[in-house]
Amino acid sequence: MKGRQSTQSVSNSQQPIDGDCCATEQPLSESDLRDDVTLLSATANDTRYEALRLIAASDDGICVCELAPSLGVSQSAVSHALSRLHTDGLVTRRKEGRWRYYETTEPAVTLLNALDAIRHDTHE
Repeated sequence: MKGRQSTQSVSNSQQPIDGDCCATEQPLSESDLRDDVTLLSATANDTRYEALRLIAASDDGICVCELAPSLGVSQSAVSHALSRLHTDGLVTRRKEGRWRYYETTEPAVTLLNALDAIRHDTHE
């Protein structure tokens, strides 16, 4: 019997219940899935997420020089985080003199509001 698998060793969970199993159709296109994962991964880093929250809380944009001390990381790390948030469409930037100011986009505000609502619902 060596080399043969007993049919009893196969878990019932691996066998189709009605013998006519098929894959569930994905409700999103590959492109939409990729965009969603990119957006979520942009916030899946403490520095980027905290920076996004601080930017969202500012009235008229915020500069790297203001973010670095609040985040407790180097200005270079903040710049890198902001670059990713900008590339992924969560912040806009404008240049005033030698400084760049960052503001959240509508998708970022929507995402942050959704997270706030989820947190609120889970703490009730």
